[in-house]
Amino acid sequence: MPFINDDFMLSNATARKLYHGHAEKMPIIDYHCHLVPQQIAENIQFRDITQLWLVDGHYGDHYKWRAMRANGVSEDYLTGGKHSAWETFEKWAETVPYTMRNPLYHWTHLELSRVFGIDKLLSPATAREIFEECNAKLATEEFRGQALIRKFGVETVCTTDDPADDLHWHKVIAEHPFGTKVIPAWRPDKAMAIEDPESYKAYLKKLGEAADMDIDSYTDLQEALKKRHDFFASMGCKLSDHGLENFYAEDYKPFEIELIFKSVLLGRKPGATELAKFRSAFLHDQAVMDAEAGWAQQFHIGAIRNNNTKMFNLVGPDTGYDAIHDLQIAVAGNKFFNRLASEDKLTRTILYCLNPKDNDVMMTMAYNFNDGTVPGKMQFGSGWWFLDQEVGMRRQMDSLSMLGLFSRFVGMLTDSRSFISYPRHEYFRRILCDVLGTDVENGKLPSSEIDRIGQMVEDISYNNAKNYFNF
Repeated sequence: MPFINDDFMLSNATARKLYHGHAEKMPIIDYHCHLVPQQIAENIQFRDITQLWLVDGHYGDHYKWRAMRANGVSEDYLTGGKHSAWETFEKWAETVPYTMRNPLYHWTHLELSRVFGIDKLLSPATAREIFEECNAKLATEEFRGQALIRKFGVETVCTTDDPADDLHWHKVIAEHPFGTKVIPAWRPDKAMAIEDPESYKAYLKKLGEAADMDIDSYTDLQEALKKRHDFFASMGCKLSDHGLENFYAEDYKPFEIELIFKSVLLGRKPGATELAKFRSAFLHDQAVMDAEAGWAQQFHIGAIRNNNTKMFNLVGPDTGYDAIHDLQIAVAGNKFFNRLASEDKLTRTILYCLNPKDNDVMMTMAYNFNDGTVPGKMQFGSGWWFLDQEVGMRRQMDSLSMLGLFSRFVGMLTDSRSFISYPRHEYFRRILCDVLGTDVENGKLPSSEIDRIGQMVEDISYNNAKNYFNF
């Protein structure tokens, strides 16, 4: 029997019944990912499995990079660009046996099985054969970018896009549909990043050009963002996303924000208090904008980024040098959402935490602000980044279940730049079915309600997200 078999991760008969009878057949809604719209629009044909899986120019799979570095693989094979595709792949094959009990071991073999139909385990002994078989398939039309997305029954993809983006490639996709809806999602992090005045001023110039206006004040900034927000809405956008260390909810006066903004334009680096006040105002104004547009909003909380200065200077951001933060989130988070709720400007919201210590905090925070208008209006989102693995998913499901309504959960997302990360949805669904199936087998849920539990699986896998985002 192959390692990745029909009953992989399904430990009992009820789990198997739930997965094969309910979860397996559901389409995928990938409401948060980092696929590159240009690559989708151009229906990219990957040169080889190394480009698809490991290194694509500056970008690559930082999960794999972290593992390879830990296994003693030189940076030259990753971001250095000094070795051939085969040599880099060979180093990954050498690393894979050492990833046992890391989710990369499961993801690697799921992707080989589901994408390429390869059930061999990747190791130095099988590397050359697998490399050549994958590359031969990638050279065919059936393995171009759009076909890979369709292969997994992906109904909707939401990319992650900056407000200054002209969304040209989204227009191209809309004009040449391929069976999967691809829509932008609003990610305004750069518009808030005043901590580096020179970089921020360069960004404002780009944003101003996109909005066809000069940005000389905070009021101008909000006007420019509103124009872009409306444009994104015209392109089908229905949700925003923020990547933050923490929530921000300092008290401030409007004139203070204007003064802070203008001092940044003069090249002055803001102090800690100024930075916190500006972020508080900015996030509040963005949330109001989302609410008035009827969008959903997402907050990814708790990453501490670019911790290795030497490597940041060499290879830049998003290369595998980020970690879990340990800040306190409860006071600022509750204060932030309370203000929005008091103003009737709190839209549908999904919260994600990166530190598992915050699971229950995040869950109870969300449920402070459900108001009976929308089922599951305030959500505690799926395990994210370092928590996107079996233990992290189970902990998230337990917190959500014990302190809320698991049945209303909007389920999984890829949060990935890879065209072949969709087996992560399968992985999530298998864990979901194993959790519920085990509860039935142990008498914690009634076997007489198996039809209702099956519907719950289908809802979490697909229906809830479709209804929540109005796709």
